Amino acid sequence: MKLTITGRKINLRDSFKEKVDKKFAKFDKFFDENADAAVTVTMERNRYTIEVTIHSDGYIYRAEKSGLDLEEALDLVVDSLSAQIRRNKKKLAKRVKSPNPMEAFIPFGGDADDEADEDSQFQIVRTKTFPVYAMDVDEAVLQMNMLGHKFFMFRNAESGQINVVYLRHDGDYGLLIPEDK
Repeated sequence: MKLTITGRKINLRDSFKEKVDKKFAKFDKFFDENADAAVTVTMERNRYTIEVTIHSDGYIYRAEKSGLDLEEALDLVVDSLSAQIRRNKKKLAKRVKSPNPMEAFIPFGGDADDEADEDSQFQIVRTKTFPVYAMDVDEAVLQMNMLGHKFFMFRNAESGQINVVYLRHDGDYGLLIPEDK
């Protein structure tokens, strides 16, 4: 796995970068050498925030955690990523091996043998359709805020693509733009 460590508003010491390398070495058994991991460390108001994004074979794993010191934030973000990988490892392995990707997902309420995995099953309880209007990003954020939602899907007036704006944990906004691979 290729690891990129970046500091925002902070100079990272080599000893911390070595700790990050050591902590992320345990993920090598899950990811091949083509996986890219971006670790961004930010310091704001005496709190350290570590954001990690791992791109591997079309899948994205992301975690963001904050702590009063660097080691605490690093431990929290590594634990969060480990939990994501453990939760999804079985489903992802089935999906990769299955000729039909939908066969990997067992309908909710399946066999009694699956009771141990029941908490990890997906259950879609509602499907909703709505018109998608062309607008710019600022209009989409305004619409999202007026609706009181945490995300809003719209057609970008500039590109014509479907985009999503969302409210981040830190109170800022994010924009999702699809990219063909």
